[in-house]
Amino acid sequence: MNKFIIAAAVAVAGFGSASFADGLKVGVSWSNFQEERWKTDEAAIRTALDAAGATYVSADAQSSSAKQLSDVESLIAQGVDSIIILAQDSAAIGPAIDAADAEGIPVVAYDRLIEDSRAFYLTFDNVEVGRMQARAVFAAQPTGNYVMIKGSPTDPNADFLRGGQQEIIQAAIDSGDITIVDEAYTDGWLPANAQRNMEQILTANDNMVDAVVASNDGTAGGVVAALTAQGMEGIPVSGQDGDHAALNRVALGTQTVSVWKDARALGRVAGEVAVALAADENAMVAGSSMWTSPAGTELHSMFLAPVPVTAANLSVVTDAGWITVEALCQGVTDGPAPCN
Repeated sequence: MNKFIIAAAVAVAGFGSASFADGLKVGVSWSNFQEERWKTDEAAIRTALDAAGATYVSADAQSSSAKQLSDVESLIAQGVDSIIILAQDSAAIGPAIDAADAEGIPVVAYDRLIEDSRAFYLTFDNVEVGRMQARAVFAAQPTGNYVMIKGSPTDPNADFLRGGQQEIIQAAIDSGDITIVDEAYTDGWLPANAQRNMEQILTANDNMVDAVVASNDGTAGGVVAALTAQGMEGIPVSGQDGDHAALNRVALGTQTVSVWKDARALGRVAGEVAVALAADENAMVAGSSMWTSPAGTELHSMFLAPVPVTAANLSVVTDAGWITVEALCQGVTDGPAPCN
């Protein structure tokens, strides 16, 4: 994937004053609010829309692909001028794109790929996120039995991440230094499902597990719970999103890395792109490019750059105001900076 670091507002001709978007309405269809980070994304989107003078309306699909389709129909009926969609099921969202297109409403595929050239795809470089996860775990544990806890089977990001992870550890697998003893998708990205999968894997392998590459912080939390129950906390575990609980686990030493994807930046850019496309569906968004998906679909896309956070650079998230030192260091004694 091409990578673009967005350090300022999206530069779109005519965008920048509150009057630009007066009267425009932007709808957001959320897959669910289970994950901590979506509330951060929502706040950033709302801030961007408020600054532009646009109105925010939203719906929560509550992890139901069927409800998400009806949610989009409802947003269209409310007269939205553009729609941001965090897809619950990328394969099932097609009718929603058709419905929006029929009304001339542009769609922003938010953080998860929608395999449709009519959508503007905005996300982080998820293949690189997978590489970052595996690099950190491999640096901590370059040999032994690995478990791969993947994301939801209905989310293309799960396989983007898994592909990046494999790139990093493939040579060690080929040499026999690493053995993947098991891997599992996590339905709905739910921590409880990740914990259940990890418990079953530990049982099947008599706890002979040396490292776990988990694909986000929610699944990492489930993994750490399963490991802790067996007295195995502290073995390398990866994650992503920069969830506060996960960053605290990094400080405590029970999670090795959380790849931080600053949801404030992604949400802000999404709001700005949605407003620009609502005003002119042919608007040229600076920093975007054409990208071809693994399935061969060409989409206007933008990829932001992630940052791996480990015990060695925890201060990056406190310096950025993402988390307070108090929250980061809760329960930590004599830990890494800034918890020392």
